[in-house]
Amino acid sequence: MSDHHSDMNGIERNEPTLGPGAPRGAGPAGSPSGRHEAPGERIHHERRDERRFIRVSQPFRVRFEDGQELPGVDVSVGGFAVRTSQPLRPGERLSASLLLTVGATELIVPVRAECRHATAENDGRDHVNGFEIMDIDPPHRELLRQVVRSCLTGRQASIESLMEGEDPQTPRKRKAAQSTPLPPSRPPKPRGRYVLLFSAIAILAIAAAATAYRNFMLIEPSFAAVTAPRIDIRAPGPGILEAHDLQAGDRVERDQELTSVANSDLESQLILSRASLNYNEQLIANLKEHLQSAGGGQVSIASSARPESGDAMNFETVSPEIAQARIDQFETARDLESSRITALEARQASNNIYSPCECLVAWALSSADGTYINESERIMTLIRTGEDDVMVEALVHMDDIDRIEPNQTAYVSLPNASTPIRARVRNVALDVERQPRAGFPSWVRQQQNVASVLLVPEKTLPAESVGKPADVRFTEAPLLGATAEWVWQGMRAVGQFGERVYRAVTPEDEQREAG
Repeated sequence: MSDHHSDMNGIERNEPTLGPGAPRGAGPAGSPSGRHEAPGERIHHERRDERRFIRVSQPFRVRFEDGQELPGVDVSVGGFAVRTSQPLRPGERLSASLLLTVGATELIVPVRAECRHATAENDGRDHVNGFEIMDIDPPHRELLRQVVRSCLTGRQASIESLMEGEDPQTPRKRKAAQSTPLPPSRPPKPRGRYVLLFSAIAILAIAAAATAYRNFMLIEPSFAAVTAPRIDIRAPGPGILEAHDLQAGDRVERDQELTSVANSDLESQLILSRASLNYNEQLIANLKEHLQSAGGGQVSIASSARPESGDAMNFETVSPEIAQARIDQFETARDLESSRITALEARQASNNIYSPCECLVAWALSSADGTYINESERIMTLIRTGEDDVMVEALVHMDDIDRIEPNQTAYVSLPNASTPIRARVRNVALDVERQPRAGFPSWVRQQQNVASVLLVPEKTLPAESVGKPADVRFTEAPLLGATAEWVWQGMRAVGQFGERVYRAVTPEDEQREAG
């Protein structure tokens, strides 16, 4: 094609460029004489495969990242030029947005461009700065290409023409494209689908094998729960429980006062004993004084060392020898009352209840409205939470107890936990009540054909987990048991995650209807 490689009308070919070697006299559209050319006039001097680099005078503005907007001179798929009062530094890279006016709409094309040259115009008052586009997203590049090619065809670009799906081009180019049949496209082989399918089948097979091994080969107890040593705090005597603010879940320190019991009968006996002691001491003092003042004569003494009723005391006159004997009797009665007072004070002190350890309150009797309690009635239940105190207790059927021995490996799964906890068997006991432990329901212990197995977990369990049921599996092959347990726990974690997602996206009304 001669129009691709020869000069026409005696005009020397000058392909547009944004590099530093661009001719000084080139106008905004790349004209060597500096005159303004109509859009599409230079098409005859360019090869059709280079038209995407032709600059057109499309109305647009350039907004830089600092918010400055400059008028645009020309634009192409490969670059653009802006007019400034001061020249920009060549080699500087900037982020900008091309604001292209397309009909009544303004298109925004973000680009990353580098300044190639700055040409002075109007005796140095203005400068035309050429930029080369270094980075642009493919959708934005395609949009810029369609706008440029619309200008090259002589048509004004618009949103309607861009949405029609017809690529604007010259009739000759369109005819050549339509006359050349496109080779039939061969769809790619869906290898990824087969890889995903076989992977899903393998995962399901492994999960099914792990579930079957876990349910049929491992030893499963009848019931298991997290337990800890239990301490029952009982009332030392009858009375009214004093107010306290302890609730289940509270922590108490050693020797911390928990509560107290107000025993009115005990307090009355203590008051009477103290009054009797004072009475005897006063009688002894008066009798000794009368004995000294009598000078060997008769002495008047009281008939009793302790008034039994509210009647008036009787006095009698006796010899000094009998008076001395009565003084000894009064002193004996005084010592007895003193011992009685000491015993009553000890009983009263025992009504103040203190914590025997650093424990966690598992249960506490409410003290509202003056709760009356009897002797030995349970007031609180404390559990020890020290090292190796929180363990897992499992009830194993007698048919499987011969397969369990001390230090055997077991796996414990707590509710809402995604990983199993490895544990070892501490002891096996038939007497499940030998050591009282909190967190195990009493009705479960009534089974007669089970044995109690205590498990010590390798990972310390939190004290708040006491009383929670646990899923326990005893294994005789640690490697296979661990593999099956981890696979099963992974499946359970995925199921729990899916359930949480379903609850998050599903309204509460639909959840109640589904339940």
